[in-house]
Amino acid sequence: MTFTQAGDPTIREHVQAFQNLDVDDQLALFWFIYKEMGKSITPAAPGASTVSPQIAEGLFNQVKELSHEEQLQLQRDLINRVDNQLTREYGSLGDTTKLLFWYLLAQGMDNATIIPMPANYQLSSESENLFNKIKEIPFEEQITLFRDYVSPMGAEAKAGAEI
Repeated sequence: MTFTQAGDPTIREHVQAFQNLDVDDQLALFWFIYKEMGKSITPAAPGASTVSPQIAEGLFNQVKELSHEEQLQLQRDLINRVDNQLTREYGSLGDTTKLLFWYLLAQGMDNATIIPMPANYQLSSESENLFNKIKEIPFEEQITLFRDYVSPMGAEAKAGAEI
């Protein structure tokens, strides 16, 4: 796994705080971040290779074919690092491609091809507090934070295992 924390204690603290949240709180917070900052985060994220969009879109298209309940479970499985075919495929992606995949999921939630957030969902106070802290850091650091957050998700491909 690659971490880009660049020695920044704020990034490390925010990633740790993110990971300490309940799984559904993590998903909700990531959704609220997308809604707040999604216009700034482009699919052409810095450092993305030319093949990254196609790879992220390929995995997204597999997820899109699942039922809404299965889509939600997959997102939970990614955070919990459950070992299955899709989480291993995700685990083999580069960090920027992982970030792009989550961006595509958020766009899918926006147009209801991916299970949408409940209409009146409210963040927990812990999530809201972290959200406000994240909004205060510079954009470049936010991108580093999000990469570091999505990087360890998924499962590692097993030696000799077919994906």
